[in-house]
Amino acid sequence: MAFDIDMIRDFYRSIPAKVEAARKTLDRPLTLSEKILYSHLHSDSPLADFKRGKDYVFFAPDRVAMQDATAQMALIQFMTCGRKKVAVPSTVHCDHLIQAKISAEVDLKGAMDINSEVYDFLESISNKYGIGFWKPGAGIIHQVVLENYAFPGGMMIGTDSHTVNAGGLGMVAIGVGGADAVDVMAGMPWELKMPKLIGVKLTGKLSGWTSPKDVILKVAGILTVKGGTGCIVEYFGEGAVSMSCTGKGTICNMGAEIGATTSTFGYDESMARYLEATGRADIAALADEVREHLTGDEACYAHPEKYFDQVIEINLSELEPHINGPFTPDLATPISKMKEVLADKGKDWPVEVQVGLIGSCTNSSYEDISRAASLAAQAVSKNLKTRSEFTITPGSELVRFTIERDGFIDIFDKIGAKVFANACGPCIGQWDRLGADKKEKNTIIHSFNRNFSKRADGNPNTHAFVASPETVTAIALAGRLDFNPMTDTLINEDGVAVKLDPPSGEELPARGFAVEDAGYQAPIEDGESVVVKVDPNSDRLQLLQPFVPISNAEVQNMRLLIKAKGKCTTDHISMAGPWLTYRGHLENISNNLLIGAINAYNEEANKVWNAVTNEYHAVPDSARTYQKNGIGTIVFGEENYGEGSSREHAAMEPRFLGVKAVVVKSFARIHETNLKKQGMLALTFANPADYDLVRQDDVVSIIGFETMAPGLPLQISLKHADGSTDNITVNHTYNEAQIGWVKAGSALNEIREKLSK
Repeated sequence: MAFDIDMIRDFYRSIPAKVEAARKTLDRPLTLSEKILYSHLHSDSPLADFKRGKDYVFFAPDRVAMQDATAQMALIQFMTCGRKKVAVPSTVHCDHLIQAKISAEVDLKGAMDINSEVYDFLESISNKYGIGFWKPGAGIIHQVVLENYAFPGGMMIGTDSHTVNAGGLGMVAIGVGGADAVDVMAGMPWELKMPKLIGVKLTGKLSGWTSPKDVILKVAGILTVKGGTGCIVEYFGEGAVSMSCTGKGTICNMGAEIGATTSTFGYDESMARYLEATGRADIAALADEVREHLTGDEACYAHPEKYFDQVIEINLSELEPHINGPFTPDLATPISKMKEVLADKGKDWPVEVQVGLIGSCTNSSYEDISRAASLAAQAVSKNLKTRSEFTITPGSELVRFTIERDGFIDIFDKIGAKVFANACGPCIGQWDRLGADKKEKNTIIHSFNRNFSKRADGNPNTHAFVASPETVTAIALAGRLDFNPMTDTLINEDGVAVKLDPPSGEELPARGFAVEDAGYQAPIEDGESVVVKVDPNSDRLQLLQPFVPISNAEVQNMRLLIKAKGKCTTDHISMAGPWLTYRGHLENISNNLLIGAINAYNEEANKVWNAVTNEYHAVPDSARTYQKNGIGTIVFGEENYGEGSSREHAAMEPRFLGVKAVVVKSFARIHETNLKKQGMLALTFANPADYDLVRQDDVVSIIGFETMAPGLPLQISLKHADGSTDNITVNHTYNEAQIGWVKAGSALNEIREKLSK
């Protein structure tokens, strides 16, 4: 029996009429994305032909999912809104705070000890507000959601950018900040600019060494890290149908790395098989009854150029394995070209691979692990030694228990592999890697998605490359990045040259999935009497005080906090790793504000000039000095500012430390929204070259703030130390409702006011 089956049944009963009404209103065939979006319109957005990339639309998502790091702040915010229970099905998943170091058993026990205060808080607040709670060790949120909650045609939001994994089961699943989650849990409409649509037509069929991961690695190379911004990527074609449900999830998952709002696939037999295998045959039966409404209209796929804003075509039969990186997930290299690229890079990219890592939320399915295990079995039979350290991170307890039953873990043991806990670990900087503190240049390869500098182990000199689990396993056996398993041989322990056969695996376990304790804890029936305790002296949890609205006076005569140069991701703005400890304590975590960003004036991190002291300080210290002296601050940046994670701390921290506005060449979608939600000004240069006009010692004022209106640009005055002035034009994308958030001090302030009436 599936979770929330009554809600799902009601949705499927309603979807035919909703889709037909949308088709009539738009007067054309509909893509899958449009069917899902239009069938989830909130009553505050009556049915209309909304313009992609222009119109803001209110939606009513079916559910909310939160991981433990982001759930803390989301639920601390939710506590203040005045509701007794969440308005839609919601869950918390304890996966991010488990550090990977020794082994699953040891690391999980350590996490339970270290994080007990946070886990107790999340468990109690889940009970109080009717939220499902997934205990530490249950698995990674995105895999658990795919196994339990995702359903074709549904809409979900989650406080993590990789929520999009659920697109593998035909959902529109969107990563958001915690404030957005509060909107939905509070029963308020959720706002999103109507996305543009990118259609990816997949022809042919995967075979040999090529896997679904290679599809998204290829797409990332085509679109770049910002090419999907403001878009839903919809996959279709014979190639899409030929892939497994979890393979589709892998593709959707990494869509976050191209900035896409989400990615999705139409309902097909692979999804039905997966639903049945995971105990949800009842959902598959319901979906079968409305199958035509759970995929795009035939005409859209026959002539995609008419119905999508951009179309990409990939022949899976011709696709080869890719390796992306380092330092960015969109630097795509076909494996046949890797030797050539490495030769060109010389000593810049170390060829020797220190560690190969597979698993995490994106490549931790039974199919992924079985294919990697087939290579491990070959290594044993062909007497090959693993030349790199090799680790596996199962995506869920369901997968871990099943692969142990089926002997895969024993196979991995034979090649010396280490199995970490069912958690995020190395993927998010929760990897206590021996020797990383030495900052030595080295290379690792993993099947995760992100490979930004310092992301995995805190070492800025770790060159992290992204590939499929199969490719990672092969390269771990070789110990070299220039190894091509399709053509190259390895010398075994007998001194004999042997060639690896292509990997093989099972889409689903032949004996079915098995688990003793999946790790789920349902909320108590009536949580009103539950007391959520937050120790006032805690250094990990802190109740929030409402933000005060920004005044016109505060945006006059501001000082520059930092002018960030180059890539500035959410990892640069609010680092993960050890800082995950303070995700529930805004004051403490603000000590990591922009410490990874590169100062354009000295090209150093965490060293900025302060006009009050006339000295250089760490960014958070400088912000606090300005704040103490009643001086507002402003941040400038370049392209795709805030790419990466959905973490709203990257917006809350500057707000907390007195930053009034962030002005950049372009924003990543989620970060721009998060800034808006916290009542800040998120602005873009009308002329990107004006970035160069900003000087370190400028006095900066925003002109037109009091009369701010949708579509009306603002002006910024840069008063230079030499007495000269530059006036520049900046744009914004605020609508009336979002301007209301700024005037209220934050979106949460506005929600609190509405619910109190």
